[in-house]
Amino acid sequence: MDVELIEIQEFLAKHPPFEQLPTEALEPLPRQFKVRYLKRGSAFPPNDDQAAHLYILRRGAIELRNAQGELVGKLAEGDLFSDVCLSGVEGGDTGGTDSAGRRSKGSETNKGNRSEGKDSSDPSNKNAGKPTLSGETVEDSLLYSMTCAQFEQLRSAHPEFAEYFDGSTTTRLRKALDAFTEPTAATGGLMTVSARDLLRRTPIKASPEISIREAARIMSAERVSALLLMENERLSGIITDRDLRNRCVATGLSTEQPVREIMTATLSTIDADALGFEALLQMTRLNVHHLPVVDGKRLLGMLSTSDFMRFQSTSGVYLVGDIHKADSVAALEAISDKVPDLQVQLISSGATGGHVGQAVSAITDAITKRLLELAEAELGPPPVPYAWLVGGSQARREQSSHSDQDNALLIADSMSKDDDHYFRQLAERVNDGLNACGYIYCPGEVMAKTANWRQPLKVWQQYFENWIKRPDPKALMLASVFFDLRALHDPAGLFDGLHEQVLELSRDNRIFIAYMAANAIKHRPPLGFFRNFVLIHGGDHNHTFDLKHRGTVPIIDLARVYALSTGLAPINTIERLEAAAETAALSHDGAANLIDAFELINSLRIRHQANQLRNGEKANNFLAPEQLSPLERGHLKDAFLLIDRMQETLGQRYQAGRFG
Repeated sequence: MDVELIEIQEFLAKHPPFEQLPTEALEPLPRQFKVRYLKRGSAFPPNDDQAAHLYILRRGAIELRNAQGELVGKLAEGDLFSDVCLSGVEGGDTGGTDSAGRRSKGSETNKGNRSEGKDSSDPSNKNAGKPTLSGETVEDSLLYSMTCAQFEQLRSAHPEFAEYFDGSTTTRLRKALDAFTEPTAATGGLMTVSARDLLRRTPIKASPEISIREAARIMSAERVSALLLMENERLSGIITDRDLRNRCVATGLSTEQPVREIMTATLSTIDADALGFEALLQMTRLNVHHLPVVDGKRLLGMLSTSDFMRFQSTSGVYLVGDIHKADSVAALEAISDKVPDLQVQLISSGATGGHVGQAVSAITDAITKRLLELAEAELGPPPVPYAWLVGGSQARREQSSHSDQDNALLIADSMSKDDDHYFRQLAERVNDGLNACGYIYCPGEVMAKTANWRQPLKVWQQYFENWIKRPDPKALMLASVFFDLRALHDPAGLFDGLHEQVLELSRDNRIFIAYMAANAIKHRPPLGFFRNFVLIHGGDHNHTFDLKHRGTVPIIDLARVYALSTGLAPINTIERLEAAAETAALSHDGAANLIDAFELINSLRIRHQANQLRNGEKANNFLAPEQLSPLERGHLKDAFLLIDRMQETLGQRYQAGRFG
């Protein structure tokens, strides 16, 4: 093979989908390609090509225009042009594609088909017609071309190669996400097994009217540590060994009393088809050792922590147990030092960025709760009820290891001026404790120890009314924290009414939502018009892009706008997108695509951090393109292009440019 053919083979081997081909298929391929050189200003496709061809741009740049002469995209090095070959293939791409087979900008959406309701411009929508794109070279360009007949033979012989042309952006993102989350260790079993499959025996049940003594006898006879209590086939409560000790023996309660007197009536359950990993995360987050499994309203059984021992799963649930035994900030600090190892272990097990966020946030929640308990033990009981609120990524349960802290205190209106002395000390102990545990002070001082964010309910109500009815730059700056709030400790239920008020005020408030939409589209994905990555130049992060602020944050911002515009209660980004898909704010396809893009980018970000932690480096969000394979770069461009489309749609819907 001469030098030129070797160069073509090496180029193809580095660019998907050709890099998917086996060696025996790749080696003879260069002989099927024709090399074309086009001077700047030449027509494309070349007028003198008598047969239809697939083109691969080796060097140079080409502008693509539609039948109306409108510029709809550009081809850069490694991009494919499959217009003619695929225009007659049902479901196939009908325009230029990049090295992952993605259609060129403008070929995926009908820009004139936007609506105020469902996003008809979702990037996953199929073109109704068969547009013919043409253009001209804007630089001297070198191309490789093969006839459509040869291309079809290659597609027929290699299905994995054909998939890159047959699949939509939606399909590619889903397959990419699946590839990133394939289990690679024993812990991966929990990613594939359902809660139903983890059950080892039929549920042990009894009536809540039996005596405490009888309940203890049944538990002893059945050798179980918990008993499910049923009324007319409805789960009404649970009693555990701990309940028998703490609520009966320790208090001197007669064992002849109905077991109802000491049962836990407020229960969390999990659906039988949920993943085992989800069940483990839920138990970790709630700090419970037993979790009923249901199929609709039918009780199937109960999971306990021992059921997970067989899977050698993540130690997150055990870390939470250690946290609740910790008797000092120093002890919590030692436990918190293990969180980076947990993140690495989860990634090694095939966890997605979402799984990691849930697990790490559960650890942060547990540490925060324990700091509150230690503070109250030192200061005494609070003078009036209060709620400890967490914001940002912790509220959304999307943290990575040792994020900075965002929190606030909501205090009952019955507080006196002197009561603030107690709550200031409480807040300082918790904020300082979190900082010692690696959750650094918020750079913007959005913390409970800051007086502005330690206020009675009536002040918080006024805050939100001002932010929503009279939006200004400060309100938009605070939106990412205070419109993503979750009550971590709220025994009096103070936050529920406030949250409902916020949703009611924001729902259908078009001026406020327009400001929020303008804010949401300011963080653009790092993708240039040539579909090349826009990189940081200079400084500590030279030649990288920010996967958080230019990748996941834009989707978080979009989801927040969808939720606030329709008064949706969820805080987690994926839950917001799923809920929005049931309203006029977002189509089901749009939600599914954004969820896949979010999981893909977040998983790449968390995996990048895990690699840094393995190497003893401090984790960050800055990734260099060369750290990704050509296939991964293609998938990431898919995700960025989709975000850009959805931002464009949102901006047009609310005329957000007027408020930017």
